[in-house]
Amino acid sequence: MTTQPATIARIYFEALRRGDVPTLMNQFAQDVVWHQPGENRFSGIHRGVDSVGALIGGMMRLSDGSFALEVTGPLMANGDLVAVPVRFTGRREDASMDMSGVDLLTVRDGKIVEMHLFSEDGAAEDAFWGTV
Repeated sequence: MTTQPATIARIYFEALRRGDVPTLMNQFAQDVVWHQPGENRFSGIHRGVDSVGALIGGMMRLSDGSFALEVTGPLMANGDLVAVPVRFTGRREDASMDMSGVDLLTVRDGKIVEMHLFSEDGAAEDAFWGTV
């Protein structure tokens, strides 16, 4: 029996909240596709679990470990899709970020196969992360 998509999403967000990297990364399919919005150093399509791990690790490094994401409302499932309202924050040097967003996960066969992220203020997120 395959685990329901909303259950996988809950496991993922709880692992992210706790900083449990092995559990977090185990929720992704090996060929996961991650769509990071914006025009910043992390923007674009990241393919594969190693690329997604490098993306998340890069965000943690650049934010001096302060990047955090909190689920702010109910997980809404529709088939393999799970939409999740979130609030994400981070600090680095003299910059900070605090905004709402939506994460849209596609879950198949008990693994996250695709992620689309949406930000409340793309320009502010770009300014926080900066360019390469």
